[in-house]
Amino acid sequence: MSLREETMLLIVAVCLCFSLPSVVGQTEPVADSSYVAAVYEHHLILNPEPHVPLSRPAALQHMQKNLDIYEEQAARAAQKGAQILVFPEDGLQGFNFSRSSISGYLETIPDPQQESWNPCTEPGRYNNTEVLQRLSCMARRYNLYLVANMGDLQPCPLKTSPSSTCPSDGRWQFNTNVAFRSDGQLVARFHKYNLYFEEAFDTPPQPEIVTFDTPFAGRFGLLTCFDILFYQPTVALVERGVRQLIFPTAWMNQLPLLDTIQFQRALSLGANITLLAANIRNDQLIMTGSGIYTPFSATYHHAQKGDPEEGRLLVARVPVLEPLWVGQSVATEEGVVRAESNTDSGYCHQESCFDSSHPETASAVSPSSVTFVSSMMYDSFSFVLINGTEGKLNVCDGTFCCHLQYQQLPQGGSKELYALGAFAGTHTVNGRYALQVCAFVRCAGSEASSCGQEVEEAETKMDFLLEGKFGTRYVYPSVLASQLVLEQPEHLEKTADGRVTMKHSNMTGGLVTAVLYGRMYHLDNE
Repeated sequence: MSLREETMLLIVAVCLCFSLPSVVGQTEPVADSSYVAAVYEHHLILNPEPHVPLSRPAALQHMQKNLDIYEEQAARAAQKGAQILVFPEDGLQGFNFSRSSISGYLETIPDPQQESWNPCTEPGRYNNTEVLQRLSCMARRYNLYLVANMGDLQPCPLKTSPSSTCPSDGRWQFNTNVAFRSDGQLVARFHKYNLYFEEAFDTPPQPEIVTFDTPFAGRFGLLTCFDILFYQPTVALVERGVRQLIFPTAWMNQLPLLDTIQFQRALSLGANITLLAANIRNDQLIMTGSGIYTPFSATYHHAQKGDPEEGRLLVARVPVLEPLWVGQSVATEEGVVRAESNTDSGYCHQESCFDSSHPETASAVSPSSVTFVSSMMYDSFSFVLINGTEGKLNVCDGTFCCHLQYQQLPQGGSKELYALGAFAGTHTVNGRYALQVCAFVRCAGSEASSCGQEVEEAETKMDFLLEGKFGTRYVYPSVLASQLVLEQPEHLEKTADGRVTMKHSNMTGGLVTAVLYGRMYHLDNE
């Protein structure tokens, strides 16, 4: 039986979980257990000279221009029935500030866990909180929960951490998410923990786990941009049972492994969560890619070359995720990737949530396969080239091995080169984190040295089974087709011994990359 025929027999099953204990006695929710979420990809109005300090009035004047756009989008989201709206990281002031030049943009944000405050109805309680007031009134006016990102100025030492070392200028400056209730109440404040070349901001003395509750969907957790790649706070939230994460970001795309929508989707699948992701739109910085992702569907936007540089509002009705819940079809506004049948989204024991029959693996491989090393995203991957229209391959980086079984679909005259790559080690460029990665990628050219370079388009459709035996249970799967279109893997399986298998067929476009991205969080500091 061919790989394509085998795959046709598989029932869609997504249960790539974090091996958390299942919840006993949890019942399936009623059919209307859903809510309407919105995210806005913002084409922000920039300060052309961010390293030049501005007065508070001048900084406010700049931010009000972006807040005016936020106001328009909040009105649109409310008209579409949104109950929660997410704006991106850096969406009010922009980026590339110094510690001193950003000072006019900062506001001192009270801790909602320490005091109750509605900036819209109590504007006089604190000075210099005009942005908080406007965001609060926006939430109140349009009757929706609202999450935005801004700069927070806190006195030093912090009340919550008096023993922490103060910055040399005697003040804390944090990259901060704020969340407002639909009546304008400030309900959450989260300080980004994993900074990405942010001279203007400090790393908090301790990582924060911040959540807030809603009447329509229960609990949401907060993280920001680079945080998504680390245990704190992302996995720490999930392991506390938070199934819905909010993700403001200013993400610069990097193929073939970390395009925005690619990894947003991968986290949603790998962690069995809903992710509300709002990005900046800035073509010069290669920023685009936002979405509303559940384990069963994806509503997303990714700008293409030549598209007008403008914002984009996404709205989708999504299910309220609860442990042991079996999903259903979800209606959305934009293009959708979805499973073809119900998928198991529950937390589950490793042995109980996968098929008992293990698919054929690619262990029988020709010994003549030649391994070569090529750089992919600054890491030295071991690769083997795909040779022929079907076959099986292995490639290893040390003791970590990846397996591939593939079959090209008939097509006219395409000479695209593909390779299977493996990497096990610590990524050290623009961030430090430990990885085990299996990647099936289209090479940029006809030479082996082009494997691992960025590619956005492909003609070759593949049926494939990609598999690795990982030393971590945190593995994030993704399939990206030509012109940056997401595909939902037909079958994902994880076994108790760390083996992860992704099987897919019937691609709508040519394969750009298929990845099993394993994060070895426990090795990050070694």
